[in-house]
Amino acid sequence: MKKLFLSFVLISLLVGIPSWNAFAETDAKQPANSTDAAGFSVARLVVGTGMDGKEPEGVADIFPSNTEKVICFLDARDIAADTEIAFVWIFNGKEILKTNLPLKAGSRWRTRADKRLYAKTGEWKVEIRDADGKTVADVKFKVE
Repeated sequence: MKKLFLSFVLISLLVGIPSWNAFAETDAKQPANSTDAAGFSVARLVVGTGMDGKEPEGVADIFPSNTEKVICFLDARDIAADTEIAFVWIFNGKEILKTNLPLKAGSRWRTRADKRLYAKTGEWKVEIRDADGKTVADVKFKVE
Protein backbone atom coordinates (compact mmCIF):
# COMPACT_ATOMS: atom_id res chain seq x y z
CA MET A 1 0.00 0.00 0.00
CA LYS A 2 2.88 2.36 0.85
CA LYS A 3 4.50 1.70 -2.55
CA LEU A 4 1.25 2.49 -4.32
CA PHE A 5 0.88 5.75 -2.41
CA LEU A 6 4.51 6.77 -3.09
CA SER A 7 4.09 5.92 -6.78
CA PHE A 8 0.96 8.09 -6.91
CA VAL A 9 2.76 11.03 -5.27
CA LEU A 10 5.76 10.67 -7.59
CA ILE A 11 3.58 10.53 -10.71
CA SER A 12 1.56 13.51 -9.50
CA LEU A 13 4.72 15.54 -9.04
CA LEU A 14 6.14 14.57 -12.42
CA VAL A 15 2.90 15.41 -14.20
CA GLY A 16 2.43 18.66 -12.27
CA ILE A 17 5.92 20.13 -12.77
CA PRO A 18 5.74 20.41 -16.58
CA SER A 19 2.35 22.12 -16.31
CA TRP A 20 3.79 24.67 -13.86
CA ASN A 21 6.58 25.40 -16.34
CA ALA A 22 4.07 25.74 -19.16
CA PHE A 23 2.19 28.42 -17.20
CA ALA A 24 5.41 30.24 -16.38
CA GLU A 25 6.51 30.21 -20.03
CA THR A 26 3.11 31.42 -21.21
CA ASP A 27 3.14 34.36 -18.82
CA ALA A 28 6.70 35.30 -19.73
CA LYS A 29 5.92 35.36 -23.48
CA GLN A 30 2.88 37.60 -23.23
CA PRO A 31 3.49 41.17 -24.38
CA ALA A 32 3.28 43.90 -21.79
CA ASN A 33 -0.13 45.55 -21.65
CA SER A 34 0.25 49.18 -22.70
CA THR A 35 -2.24 50.27 -20.07
CA ASP A 36 -0.03 48.86 -17.32
CA ALA A 37 2.45 51.67 -17.99
CA ALA A 38 -0.36 54.15 -17.28
CA GLY A 39 -0.87 52.71 -13.81
CA PHE A 40 -4.35 51.35 -14.58
CA SER A 41 -6.16 49.15 -17.08
CA VAL A 42 -9.22 49.91 -19.16
CA ALA A 43 -11.96 47.34 -18.62
CA ARG A 44 -14.54 49.19 -20.73
CA LEU A 45 -14.70 52.34 -22.83
CA VAL A 46 -17.99 53.09 -24.60
CA VAL A 47 -20.03 55.97 -25.99
CA GLY A 48 -23.73 56.24 -25.20
CA THR A 49 -26.57 58.72 -24.86
CA GLY A 50 -26.83 58.83 -21.08
CA MET A 51 -26.53 57.04 -17.78
CA ASP A 52 -28.84 54.70 -15.90
CA GLY A 53 -27.49 54.82 -12.37
CA LYS A 54 -23.81 53.96 -12.71
CA GLU A 55 -24.10 52.28 -16.11
CA PRO A 56 -24.11 53.83 -19.60
CA GLU A 57 -27.25 53.53 -21.73
CA GLY A 58 -27.86 53.99 -25.43
CA VAL A 59 -24.41 52.58 -26.23
CA ALA A 60 -23.75 52.57 -29.97
CA ASP A 61 -21.17 53.11 -32.72
CA ILE A 62 -23.50 55.24 -34.86
CA PHE A 63 -25.75 58.05 -33.63
CA PRO A 64 -28.36 60.02 -35.60
CA SER A 65 -27.62 63.69 -36.27
CA ASN A 66 -30.44 64.76 -33.95
CA THR A 67 -28.59 63.28 -30.94
CA GLU A 68 -28.05 66.28 -28.72
CA LYS A 69 -25.39 64.92 -26.37
CA VAL A 70 -23.29 61.76 -25.90
CA ILE A 71 -21.30 60.48 -22.94
CA CYS A 72 -18.03 58.58 -22.99
CA PHE A 73 -17.91 56.09 -20.13
CA LEU A 74 -14.67 54.63 -18.73
CA ASP A 75 -14.45 51.65 -16.40
CA ALA A 76 -10.84 51.63 -15.10
CA ARG A 77 -9.36 48.79 -13.04
CA ASP A 78 -6.31 48.19 -10.86
CA ILE A 79 -5.46 51.87 -10.39
CA ALA A 80 -2.05 51.92 -8.72
CA ALA A 81 -2.21 55.52 -7.40
CA ASP A 82 -4.38 58.61 -7.57
CA THR A 83 -3.91 60.13 -11.01
CA GLU A 84 -5.56 62.32 -13.60
CA ILE A 85 -6.76 61.28 -17.04
CA ALA A 86 -8.04 63.23 -20.01
CA PHE A 87 -10.99 62.49 -22.26
CA VAL A 88 -9.93 63.99 -25.59
CA TRP A 89 -12.75 64.48 -28.11
CA ILE A 90 -11.64 64.43 -31.76
CA PHE A 91 -13.97 65.35 -34.64
CA ASN A 92 -12.95 64.55 -38.23
CA GLY A 93 -9.31 64.31 -37.10
CA LYS A 94 -9.22 67.58 -35.15
CA GLU A 95 -9.02 67.78 -31.34
CA ILE A 96 -11.94 69.92 -30.16
CA LEU A 97 -12.31 69.27 -26.42
CA LYS A 98 -10.22 67.94 -23.55
CA THR A 99 -11.78 67.10 -20.19
CA ASN A 100 -9.44 66.25 -17.27
CA LEU A 101 -10.86 63.99 -14.57
CA PRO A 102 -9.42 62.18 -11.54
CA LEU A 103 -8.90 58.43 -11.12
CA LYS A 104 -8.60 57.36 -7.49
CA ALA A 105 -6.36 54.48 -6.42
CA GLY A 106 -8.17 51.20 -5.99
CA SER A 107 -9.49 48.15 -7.77
CA ARG A 108 -12.14 50.01 -9.81
CA TRP A 109 -13.13 53.55 -10.77
CA ARG A 110 -15.90 54.53 -13.17
CA THR A 111 -16.10 57.99 -14.70
CA ARG A 112 -17.53 59.75 -17.71
CA ALA A 113 -17.34 62.89 -19.79
CA ASP A 114 -20.05 64.30 -22.02
CA LYS A 115 -20.10 66.29 -25.24
CA ARG A 116 -22.84 68.23 -26.98
CA LEU A 117 -22.74 67.32 -30.67
CA TYR A 118 -24.42 70.41 -32.19
CA ALA A 119 -25.56 68.22 -35.14
CA LYS A 120 -21.93 67.80 -36.31
CA THR A 121 -22.03 64.77 -38.59
CA GLY A 122 -18.86 62.83 -39.29
CA GLU A 123 -16.19 60.70 -37.64
CA TRP A 124 -15.65 61.07 -33.91
CA LYS A 125 -13.09 59.58 -31.56
CA VAL A 126 -12.52 59.87 -27.83
CA GLU A 127 -9.01 59.15 -26.56
CA ILE A 128 -8.20 58.42 -22.93
CA ARG A 129 -4.80 59.90 -22.11
CA ASP A 130 -2.80 59.29 -18.96
CA ALA A 131 -1.14 61.94 -16.81
CA ASP A 132 1.84 61.96 -19.21
CA GLY A 133 -0.41 62.64 -22.20
CA LYS A 134 -0.02 59.16 -23.70
CA THR A 135 -3.08 57.60 -25.31
CA VAL A 136 -4.14 54.57 -23.26
CA ALA A 137 -7.34 53.67 -25.14
CA ASP A 138 -9.77 55.13 -27.64
CA VAL A 139 -13.29 54.60 -28.90
CA LYS A 140 -14.65 55.66 -32.29
CA PHE A 141 -18.20 56.53 -33.29
CA LYS A 142 -20.03 58.20 -36.13
CA VAL A 143 -22.81 60.77 -36.29
CA GLU A 144 -24.96 60.52 -39.43
